[in-house]
Amino acid sequence: MKGKEDIQLRWWALEAKLMERFGKKPDMEAILFLVGIQELGEVREKFTKEQKQDLMHIAVCSLFAQSGYYELERVDEEGWPHFRQLKALPTMNMTEQENFMKDHLLLYFEKQELN
Repeated sequence: MKGKEDIQLRWWALEAKLMERFGKKPDMEAILFLVGIQELGEVREKFTKEQKQDLMHIAVCSLFAQSGYYELERVDEEGWPHFRQLKALPTMNMTEQENFMKDHLLLYFEKQELN
């Protein structure tokens, strides 16, 4: 993980890119929702409330899979990915959790840019 100041600068740069693309500054939930849609690989006009929660779960599992916390177990008949937890997430306070999530989101978007 990178230093807190470096994470914050990179986070602001990511927010600026997303704001430029979508026309408004996204919050953490919106960014997780975008990652979930990206990982599902399907854009729909509407998602149910439960599907939105599932998309955010897919995002979190996909992000933490980058560090070996989860792995893709299977994709169901409807195309939804399912993950298996490989190890427990570390115990962190709220600020550490936020930085941990931001660091994984930044890594995810950096990898997406390279592909």
